[in-house]
Amino acid sequence: MRDIYNIQIERALLASILFDPKLLNDIEDIIDNSDFGYKSHNIIFSIMSDLNRRDLPVNEDFIRKNIPKGENLDNDIFEIVATAPIVGAKSYAQEIKDLSLKRKLHHLANTIKEQSLELNTPSIEIINSIESKVFNLQINRVSKGFREFKETALSMLRGIEKQKVMGNEALIGIDTGFKELNHLTAGLKEGELVVLAARPAMGKTAFAINLIQPTLKENKAVAFFSLEMDAEQIALRMFSSMTSIPLQNLRIGDLSDNDWHYFSNMCDKSSSWKLYIDDGGGLNISQLRSKIRRLKLKEPSLSLIVIDYLQIMSGINNKDRHLEIAEISRGLKNLAREIRIPILALSQLNRMLEARDDRRPQLSDLRESGAIEQDADIILFLYRDDVYKRKDQKARIAKARKEGKKLPEEEILKEQDVEEVELIIGKHRNGPTGTIKLNMHTKFTRFADANTYNIEEQSETKMIDDMIPL
Repeated sequence: MRDIYNIQIERALLASILFDPKLLNDIEDIIDNSDFGYKSHNIIFSIMSDLNRRDLPVNEDFIRKNIPKGENLDNDIFEIVATAPIVGAKSYAQEIKDLSLKRKLHHLANTIKEQSLELNTPSIEIINSIESKVFNLQINRVSKGFREFKETALSMLRGIEKQKVMGNEALIGIDTGFKELNHLTAGLKEGELVVLAARPAMGKTAFAINLIQPTLKENKAVAFFSLEMDAEQIALRMFSSMTSIPLQNLRIGDLSDNDWHYFSNMCDKSSSWKLYIDDGGGLNISQLRSKIRRLKLKEPSLSLIVIDYLQIMSGINNKDRHLEIAEISRGLKNLAREIRIPILALSQLNRMLEARDDRRPQLSDLRESGAIEQDADIILFLYRDDVYKRKDQKARIAKARKEGKKLPEEEILKEQDVEEVELIIGKHRNGPTGTIKLNMHTKFTRFADANTYNIEEQSETKMIDDMIPL
């Protein structure tokens, strides 16, 4: 088969860069040296890029001085210098990129043919491998090998300079909606696996629904995989949180005229949100990868993925459960890195912690596998002491009744409108750990910073126009 590249287009683009080296800043967002089909052009473009990164002149003399030993590029450089610069360099770069993708597709087709004949390799592994490679081609991500330290150091330096200009309070990653959590994490960053773990009734799902709202308000997309709750229930909790209409009222349709007005207003304002909910259940890591890759191609603004919750996900090969959880955990981390999007995975905790005097969660309480602790970049725990106080009281009353004893003379504890919550950062691969105080407005399934005043106390008009910007 003939070579899939156009030597004239490649030469003309390199000539244009020699004429105007500033073009590199735009062109490098489209192609890199591996996209050049002609080997000499591949090397020359690489030299040009390196000179540009080092703030050295991108001209014939410097290119010749930086030619790798053993390479003879004299004739090729002469041809480039003799070629007239072109207008529309970006279009030429796109053409080179397109031809590069065709070469890679041709190589992939041969790979598929070879892998399909491997009798000892499960078909699901072959499909996942092929799907991953096609996904990477479709989003124009170039597969990189080793990175030289000078490139890594320069990238790090530029990131620190950018953060310094923005101020140390600025977010690098996704806004969580919680001031102190943002401060400690600088936001949820691309490629991170974040685990939110708690015992039942602590509010994991409600917290996750609160956390995704700032991303949606920025017109970015969120994928929410709900393995336990249907999409309508997710929507009800979200609207209760945003409108300060009690969740129970929404469930039974007990709304005043004013409530209905504000609820309808919020539905209209949020109708353009890019929230994609998958409530099908029975999801395994392979199916999750496929769905996320397809959604990312459809919705490039996809910025956050939520999985509720990790232990309900299915294994693939009927392994022991702790091995399945390890496979799921590692798969989620690899997926986050592949698509460069943070993944928030909710997780259950072992019930054994409830036998301790201090029931605050620890890393050892993560259920079914130590792999979660190993793979996660950030592990958050939710703890509400009031939940355990009510549970203990019910246990005392039940025990007294069973033994025929007089019931304890104590005030029956009820769920408070606002309860204190501890958000414990149990692990933070790239930052501090600690405990953050939050309030939970239980009727509205809404979490807020501990120093935030109760939105319910604001006027209804202000609540919609000011407190919940869209």
